[in-house]
Amino acid sequence: MSPVKILVSFHIEERLLDRVRDVDPSLEVLYDKSLLGEPRYMNDQHGGPIERTPEQEERLREMMAEADVLFGYVPRAYGREIERWFPTLKWNQSPSAGIGWSAKRLGWTETDIMFTTASGMHATPLAEFCLMAMLMFVKDHFLMAEEKGRRHWQRTCATELRTKTLAVVGLGRVGREVARVGKCMGMRVVGSKKHVDGVDPASVNVDTLYSPAELEPMLREADFVVLIAPESEETRGLIGERELAIMKKGAVLINIARGSMVDEEALIRALESGHLGGAAIDVASKEPLPPESPLWGFPRVIISPHSASTADTENEKLTEIFCDNLRRYLDGRPLRNLLDKELLY
Repeated sequence: MSPVKILVSFHIEERLLDRVRDVDPSLEVLYDKSLLGEPRYMNDQHGGPIERTPEQEERLREMMAEADVLFGYVPRAYGREIERWFPTLKWNQSPSAGIGWSAKRLGWTETDIMFTTASGMHATPLAEFCLMAMLMFVKDHFLMAEEKGRRHWQRTCATELRTKTLAVVGLGRVGREVARVGKCMGMRVVGSKKHVDGVDPASVNVDTLYSPAELEPMLREADFVVLIAPESEETRGLIGERELAIMKKGAVLINIARGSMVDEEALIRALESGHLGGAAIDVASKEPLPPESPLWGFPRVIISPHSASTADTENEKLTEIFCDNLRRYLDGRPLRNLLDKELLY
């Protein structure tokens, strides 16, 4: 039997590649970092822009043609014809949690290739980002920064998270962790998930559980709204003019899901009018966020460049998921985090 060939298509440390090789001595790992863009920061999996030579491009295509397993991203130029360029590919372990919408758009859901995600890997850093943002608002970091810039000392009064209500739209693994952190801070926490029948709210770390159709009552009572639902036909444009108007005056919107979930122009108007107290966004409708976007100019808008999930532990955790799944794959057992090609998560 020929060895299973694994193409690794992102920047990863050699010691972690050794862990992959250690799963089974017959494995063949294909990895050439010269085919990737130069890393711009720790755990920059994609690397910066790169112009490969014709020889490098040919080498990449040769490795894609040989691969039984892809650990990493499908190179962008080849995504729309995945079966052509990866003729022997059986399984792709993605470093991303939210690949469903892209998989459908690129036609991957119509193939026999199995796709697994990094679902759950980003729960801690994303929950910490939400906690940071909420604390910055209740402790009025923005006033402190302004006063520091003025070198002005004047006592003031803030508030506490335990007096606030947190609404989590999407109680998957990340959403449940955001809810848990909110509960730890003494907040009232409400949330929504796709299937609610027979689900005990406490089992998903909330006081009250809503279905997706019950978005309005959640928005009405929340001081902080965290978006962390998967991208789908149902969630694209989920938060628009009407939904923002329903939110409490002074409430804060935190988006760690996808930029497509929010009508950005409506968000800008809600901030300009003062109806919203602020926002924290890790994603935008167009990325990178254009320099001319009004969002840059709001003092009470926190902007993260789609980096809230990226931590120095990311590749370590991703390799643990992959190695576990690799053992399952070799044994013929079900894989973790298998993408449902109908539900798209």
